[in-house]
Amino acid sequence: MKKFKYIQEAATKRKGGEKQLARLLTKPATVKHLAKIEDHRYLAQMTRCVFNAGFHWRVISAKWDGFEEAFHGFDLGQLLTKSPEEWEAYIEDTRIIRNWQKIQTVFHNAAMVDDIGAEHGSFADFFANWPSSDQIGLMKYLHKNGSRLGGKTAQWFIRFTGKDGFMLTGDVITALIANGVETNDKASSQRDLKRIQEAFNEWHEQSGLPYSHLSKILSYSVGDNVPVDVLEGYQGSQTVTD
Repeated sequence: MKKFKYIQEAATKRKGGEKQLARLLTKPATVKHLAKIEDHRYLAQMTRCVFNAGFHWRVISAKWDGFEEAFHGFDLGQLLTKSPEEWEAYIEDTRIIRNWQKIQTVFHNAAMVDDIGAEHGSFADFFANWPSSDQIGLMKYLHKNGSRLGGKTAQWFIRFTGKDGFMLTGDVITALIANGVETNDKASSQRDLKRIQEAFNEWHEQSGLPYSHLSKILSYSVGDNVPVDVLEGYQGSQTVTD
């Protein structure tokens, strides 16, 4: 693998200098901050990421107030005590996207959050203290125990909560391959994910940078060179845990 300083140099040059690049590297949330977020906000973030998949994000953003109202602010107690008939009624609820498979994920993920909270004191504490050096382990856990929280959805959930972590977008995967990481262009197998995690861990040790910064710098080193002011408009637009 290439030393990360060379990747950073390439991204810095493409973005017009260190100050321009730094504008795009937002500081990840601390463990302390993440542990203080109430569990219902994590469920809200999961739900938003699940519904974003397959829809344009702007559609979900435009209806999000309706989601919050329809699902009682994602209060676990209210959601987990609804009858089957009350859940089925969401099919007719125009405040939300009426996709039955995705509506069901709200219940299943509420149950997961509740179960983890019962075992660990809170979902927030469990999630906050999972090490970024094992992000693929967290992704695997969410996929196994949650509903529709696999692949990119889990990655976006981690990113939008503010937790330090990497994204495997097309540009990031292209940059990983170009810089010596052995993975296919889907990066979907456990073997590929393990190699990617090991690469991020090594670059983290080399650079001292957060995993989210490593991920963004990789993406900025290849592909279309989107202007900094356009990229800034994307950041934080999907966050509902604050």
